[in-house]
Order: sequence, then structure tokens, then C-alpha cells
Amino acid sequence: MGFRFRKSIKLFPGFKINLTHKGISSATLGKPGASVNIGKKGTRTSVGIPGTGVSYSKHRPYTKKANPPQQSTQQPPVFNPVNTTQSKSKLWLWIAFGVLCFMIGAIIF
Repeated sequence: MGFRFRKSIKLFPGFKINLTHKGISSATLGKPGASVNIGKKGTRTSVGIPGTGVSYSKHRPYTKKANPPQQSTQQPPVFNPVNTTQSKSKLWLWIAFGVLCFMIGAIIF
């Protein structure tokens, strides 16, 4: 069995850091209901309704953006307004859900 150590330190309301035996593992900004966790492998955004068990979480790993050599015969990507509109409406839906969850969490706590 391996040695493990984990400690969470609240620096001020809404911000805490997580320590392990290797050092700082992550930092969390937010309150129950809506938070962003920034760690070594990427960021995780979570929204939920506190006390109900209902939540949504999305992980975005850090990626290295390598620019592959471009061929001069390639055509530029075609702009598709249908996909842009759909992605913007989904984004606003998730933002509204997050704000709603944050307000419910603030009222409950």
C-alpha cells in the first residue's frame, strides 16, 4: 500500500487549494453549486443544485496546439452559420443553468 497525503486549505471564501505530498495539486474557485477547478491535467467546471445530487461537470484537458505544415492547395474552412448559432444557444443555456444553480445554492446556504 502506498503513502498518500491530501489536504484542502480554504484561503478565503470561494477559493481553496488542494495539497498532496508532491505539492499543490489544484485550486478551486467558487461555491457549492458552481465552481471551477484548475489542476495539472486541465480545468473542470461544475454546476449543480446543492443537496439534490443533480450536477453537471465538464473536463477540459490542456492540449498542445501543434501547427502542422499547411499545403498551399488547401481551401479555407467554409463558414457554417447553422452550427455557430446552435453552439451559441447551447452556451447560453449552460450559462443560464449555472446562474440558476448558483442562485439556488446561495438561497439554500
